[in-house]
Amino acid sequence: MNTITITLIILAVIVLWIIFAYNRFVSLVNRAKEAWADIAVQLKRRYDLIPNLVETVKGYASHESSAFENVTKARAAAMSLPAQAGASSKAQIENQLSGALKTLFAVSEAYPDLKANQNFLQLQKELGDTEDKIQASRRFYNTIVMTLNTAIQSFPGNVISSSFGFKPMDLFELGADEQSAKQPIQVKF
Repeated sequence: MNTITITLIILAVIVLWIIFAYNRFVSLVNRAKEAWADIAVQLKRRYDLIPNLVETVKGYASHESSAFENVTKARAAAMSLPAQAGASSKAQIENQLSGALKTLFAVSEAYPDLKANQNFLQLQKELGDTEDKIQASRRFYNTIVMTLNTAIQSFPGNVISSSFGFKPMDLFELGADEQSAKQPIQVKF
């Protein structure tokens, strides 16, 4: 074998490696977008369940208007956030909505008739199921984004990613209010 053949083989290997690396980045970005879409589907389901839940609780606890207003405002804010908003913005709004829902459920604890209402129990179960699906979707999204971000920041992937304009994506995190989001809501009558 002469040096031209060896050089061509080395160049072919490098070109194939670049193609493979580029396709890996494309695949990771598309998987992250798909995972984000899964989160959006679960959030839409959550938004659809909330008005029914609020109306059910309203019938039993009409004097708890601030809890209903907070849930309604938080839901409206979450739904009005543009689709292109980043994961951190979406997470912050969703955390506010989760806090408002915790307050609503805490209010429901004071009404035994409401806790026995089949419609309320079904809505509460569906919302709990949806919250579990949101958490699972969020974990899946964060795993893919972490894999993508690691590939973008690691050598030699960082050379390929910067050459083709791949950028790290935001994780879907609780953010600054993480500790307060973990705390149970205290409602006093």
